[in-house]
Amino acid sequence: MIPHAPAATPSCRTASLFRRTAGWLVLMAASVLAGCASLPPPDTVQRTVSHAWAEPQVTRLGRLAEAGRPAGVSYSGFRLLGRADSAYVSRVALVDAAEKTLDLQYYAIKQDASSDALLARVREAAARGVRVRILLDDLNASGRDAHVLRLMAARNIEIRMFNPLPGLRGSLVTRILGSLGDVDRIQRRMHNKVFIADNALAITGGRNLGDAYFGQGQDSNFVDLDILAAGPVVREMSKSFDEYWNDKLAYPIESLLVREDMLRLLGPVPESDGPPAPDPDSSLSAATRTGRLDLVWAPSLFMVDKPGKLDPEQGAPAEETQDTLVDGLLSLMRRARSDLLIVSPYFVPGPRMMDEFAALRQRGIRVRVLTNSLASNDAPIAHVGYARYRRELLRLGVELYEMRAEASVTRGAFGSGSGTSNIGSPPESRASLHAKSIVMDGRVLVVGSMNLDLRSQLQNSEIAIVIRSAALSAQATAMVQPTLDRDAWRVELTADDKLIWHAPPGVDASDARSEPGASTGLKLLLKIIGPFAPDEML
Repeated sequence: MIPHAPAATPSCRTASLFRRTAGWLVLMAASVLAGCASLPPPDTVQRTVSHAWAEPQVTRLGRLAEAGRPAGVSYSGFRLLGRADSAYVSRVALVDAAEKTLDLQYYAIKQDASSDALLARVREAAARGVRVRILLDDLNASGRDAHVLRLMAARNIEIRMFNPLPGLRGSLVTRILGSLGDVDRIQRRMHNKVFIADNALAITGGRNLGDAYFGQGQDSNFVDLDILAAGPVVREMSKSFDEYWNDKLAYPIESLLVREDMLRLLGPVPESDGPPAPDPDSSLSAATRTGRLDLVWAPSLFMVDKPGKLDPEQGAPAEETQDTLVDGLLSLMRRARSDLLIVSPYFVPGPRMMDEFAALRQRGIRVRVLTNSLASNDAPIAHVGYARYRRELLRLGVELYEMRAEASVTRGAFGSGSGTSNIGSPPESRASLHAKSIVMDGRVLVVGSMNLDLRSQLQNSEIAIVIRSAALSAQATAMVQPTLDRDAWRVELTADDKLIWHAPPGVDASDARSEPGASTGLKLLLKIIGPFAPDEML
């Protein structure tokens, strides 16, 4: 079982809030704090160039990945990981089965029980000779969440931080405040999420590493989606990892730590309550024993932003350049013939994206969007940007659904509940949508790290896999549909142009005209900030 932390573990709400409000803080403090800290120039930092394992076919995972490939098929293989327990134990299974390499690229790795247990397995893999490379966005590796940096002392483990902030790692707040003179760079974050074993099998999608992403959060849990991949697409993911790993914005952690950080981080590694045993019912765990892994084999396209998108010397891409991952997805959506189902927890379209939706609706394309309600949003300030477009979207005929904060994670909303797995049932807690996916015409599925907002389009680096598969599209739709039916508000306009929220069956609709479930304080935030907040900072 995943051990529970003795106290409530903070979710990514704090980091997300600071990430989305840094631009506002700079207006108050940049002139005072500019120049308080600095980084070593990228060109002066020593980096050893390294690459993915070149012969995945000689490993056990490589053989497993190819064993189920149909004769004459050159496509990649996929399996959706909607359930929180499957997403967790599949990662455990990859770590335990790895023989040559583990490459982990994440926006955040939280300090909590599930991460401690998983990282303990990673240390064990390194001890038996597996080369481990961990690439983290630097923003979240502070305070308690700097715990992952302890792995730097282990043999065969190397850690690099992407686009780092200067300053001590004791507090995210002080690091952001100390960097307000460079707010443009603060806003650019590596949001990619990949977990690759032996360059043979990989997991990507919406989940970071932490209790809240695996149904074990004490206060809130994320409803999320990942995908397990095999075949040529994994080699493309590894190529992207290498490009980021060897980029000048990837700093070896040793080049960033000062004496105070070293003393705090390199003390004794705290013991976890014990790594979880792999679930015997997990398909990947069982497959590593039986040598058979059932996957859906289909044509696919790997999409990823270039690391240069985060380079302050290159400047942020202009919205009209259409050369980012989100721009590529908008181009894909233009090809829709009948319908689009969009899942985006932070949904801030911006004017050009609104033009795309208008064009789709003019062609009669049905567009459904599932996003967070104000009450369920872990970054409520992002809801401000969505709310300003809500009426216009409804006038276009876009169907809007907003996740209820009271959505039942335990019964498996969007496939994310842990049900009867051996990692334990999550506590009753607040639900927050975090999955990022698109289903087009029931035959094309997109799963990735991106939101449909200007932050993902212009500031974050993102990753996605586009798969042409009616079977996987049907599976993804079947995962989303129960949430639309029973765990989301359907938002509509009344005849007098007022918003109204239709409750799912059995849900109290007494506040159906005013951001249901949200506190008075959150509603006030929406009214005060709404008229002034720039879309790209939400």
